[in-house]
Amino acid sequence: MGNATRRIGDKLVGDGRPVYVIAEIGINHNGSLELAKKLIDGAALAGCDAVKFQKRTPELCVPRDQWDLERDTLWGRMKYIDYRHLIEFGDAEYAEIDRYCREKGIHWFASCWDEPSVDLVERYNPPVYKAPSASLTDHALLRHMKATGKPLMISTGMSTGEEIQDAVDAIGSDNLLIAHSTSAYPCNLPELNLRMIHTLQSWYPDNPVGYSGHETGLAPTWAAVAMGATFIERHITLDRAMWGSDHAASVELGGLYRLVANIRDIEKSLGDGLKRVYESELGPRKKLRRVLLEQTAA
Repeated sequence: MGNATRRIGDKLVGDGRPVYVIAEIGINHNGSLELAKKLIDGAALAGCDAVKFQKRTPELCVPRDQWDLERDTLWGRMKYIDYRHLIEFGDAEYAEIDRYCREKGIHWFASCWDEPSVDLVERYNPPVYKAPSASLTDHALLRHMKATGKPLMISTGMSTGEEIQDAVDAIGSDNLLIAHSTSAYPCNLPELNLRMIHTLQSWYPDNPVGYSGHETGLAPTWAAVAMGATFIERHITLDRAMWGSDHAASVELGGLYRLVANIRDIEKSLGDGLKRVYESELGPRKKLRRVLLEQTAA
């Protein structure tokens, strides 16, 4: 395991540092700033380090042949392109999100799916950018995010090892963090393949490796922390039964509180791997040991 760290705002992320916990709001705000604020409140109360949104320019991210397909939405039946516009936050919403997150003392940033979205979010000076798994092969977009000078997290779901290496070669390994992920929503346990965290650590020993999970439980995320993930990302929601594509694979706020609290307990319990006799053991050692080392030395 490498010793690399990356600075995200006022925090250092990497081996030996506290796990950087990201609560992904994504599009689970369903186009509502009020709902987004409730999720920010929950993430801040749980002790998360950051909330993350998703930002798209619909005309660039939705294939043209899907624009006019009709979908059932919260706003009734409408063309898919119209729905995509309704679900997107713009300048006014992000200005308020920026103000609100500063008030709450929590970082915010976004997964940007196209270059104009990067340019919009950059106005608010986010501490880091995240490239979604779907964009790992979009090297022009990765370079655009990297050109801001901010650290960049890349997610590796739906990607081959060769595609991961091609992306790293295209943008360089400096200021880069790499997240193991499987892009299924929700993801079945046998496909989580958490040992890929160790594989990525061996491939990229000088880059912090994290985990972006889409499972329905909490245990695999705790396991990822125990395996050395230096940052964690989970989708959050007020209610997993809410309308929307990502809610079912998200963590409700009660679960989020438990997730973060137990991550901090895991960090405390991992230690440094050096064997020692603790002061708390001296009493039991004296009471319970039949043969002490100094007696057998003679």
